[in-house]
Amino acid sequence: MSVRQMTMADPKHAKQQSLLEDGPAPEAGAVLEVSGLSKAFGPVQALRACSLTLRRAEIHAVLGENGSGKSTLVKILSGVQRPDAGVIRLDGNDYAALRTPRTAQLAGVATVFQEVLTVGPRSVLDNIWLGHEGTVRQKTPLSERSARARDLLGELVEPVPSLETPAEELSLSLRQTCVVARALLHESRVLILDEATSALDVATRDRLFKLLRRLAESGTAILFISHRMDEIKELADRVTVMRSGAAVGTGTRDTLNGADLVRLMTGAESLTGAEHVRAKAAGSATRIAASGVRLAGAAAAFDVEIRAGEIVGVAGLEGHGQELFLHALWGEGREGDVRIVAGESMKRLSSKHQAAAHGVVYVPRDRGAESLFRNRSILDNFALPTLRRDRRARLWAPRRSAKRFTEYARRLGVVHGGHRDPIATLSGGNQQKIVMARWLASDPVVLLLNDPTRGIDMGAKHDMYALLRELAEEGLSVVMLSTELDELLELTDRVLVFRDHELFAEFESSELSRERLVGAFFGQTDGNA
Repeated sequence: MSVRQMTMADPKHAKQQSLLEDGPAPEAGAVLEVSGLSKAFGPVQALRACSLTLRRAEIHAVLGENGSGKSTLVKILSGVQRPDAGVIRLDGNDYAALRTPRTAQLAGVATVFQEVLTVGPRSVLDNIWLGHEGTVRQKTPLSERSARARDLLGELVEPVPSLETPAEELSLSLRQTCVVARALLHESRVLILDEATSALDVATRDRLFKLLRRLAESGTAILFISHRMDEIKELADRVTVMRSGAAVGTGTRDTLNGADLVRLMTGAESLTGAEHVRAKAAGSATRIAASGVRLAGAAAAFDVEIRAGEIVGVAGLEGHGQELFLHALWGEGREGDVRIVAGESMKRLSSKHQAAAHGVVYVPRDRGAESLFRNRSILDNFALPTLRRDRRARLWAPRRSAKRFTEYARRLGVVHGGHRDPIATLSGGNQQKIVMARWLASDPVVLLLNDPTRGIDMGAKHDMYALLRELAEEGLSVVMLSTELDELLELTDRVLVFRDHELFAEFESSELSRERLVGAFFGQTDGNA
């Protein structure tokens, strides 16, 4: 039986459907049951009579587009938001709402959110124990707290970072590792991971998966949200699909079919949509010429050109120089000479301000920390880089910004209630689209993207892929670091693979294969990892 055979419910009135083969009913061994959960934010109905069951000792994945209700469901189960209607049952106890995050923790629910929630100036140890025993006085002795923190981190990373290190000095992956360790410290009956792996490097993610399997075997119920099909297939015992605020189908791992899941969520036939018509930019004019670039002191220097109208993928294992390469193209302090074609001459890019002046823009990986102003509106976040264009008598004219915002929101398919709403009301995918729209509105000639689809759903990815192809056809140069192999294989015109802070391999689209890419990540030149 395949996912194709799921009952396809009307999303406005959908109830969970089951595709369990000869197993027990969904309620058997249930730790968590939600029934009829509904939640509206003004005119936007985020959840519609949503129902779902999570069993003891299972890893249950939830899939759905941004705006399908996943994040709202997680926030309700975590005590961050209260439902308008419905019931939450935990170990047989009924709750109309888990009123606070502390209430949820005491009821046995621990959550790792998609955004990396660390306090930068506080130490690794403080971040792991944050909220566990109050904010002023810790009951557990320092030696015991340190030992437990090291044990938890040791399950996830090697080597274990110093517990005295401020979180702001850690990589994004290590900061998220601290957040995962914080959740594991509670030893809860229900563990929720909301796109928690999107900020982790490959090695840490694999260690986390092994740990999650052990936790499930010991009886922990795990709710796992991811937009990566390979993670779902590898880890989940069951999968529930959400659409338009309702759970529309549930299937076991044995019944999974990726194409059917994509159709359930988006109506698209594949992850990237129609077959990519390559930009054929090999003969196009050079846009950026970089020579003698050295990303680390002992690393070999290299030369590279970025041409007009092409999508260049940037890949490699975490921490091998990919981000430094993007920053070098952005004019940030690496040894070497980076020049951009400006009219009839070549202009050197020695700072990000010069890069911006010549149409080179950069979209960072951690949108929450590096791109968004969370206390400002959607329009404010969109308009900040281009305020000078929208002035009247030296004052900002919001109507002009709003007009341009409407154009780019339509082009990127941004789903929102109104441009005056806080940016925090948007889903992760729509927040990322706002960041993209902000810089596209500045009319760039080179777009540098650092893992732009991290943590966004397939529908949002589909929209972004279509946009990038369209922009490339219009002549924009796109340089995109990606941690997803399918993205690199199906979207890019060529891929630069970095290893040990050096340009290790370069593949044209005709040469690309999963085996060759993975092999290059691990230092193989013949594609055999």
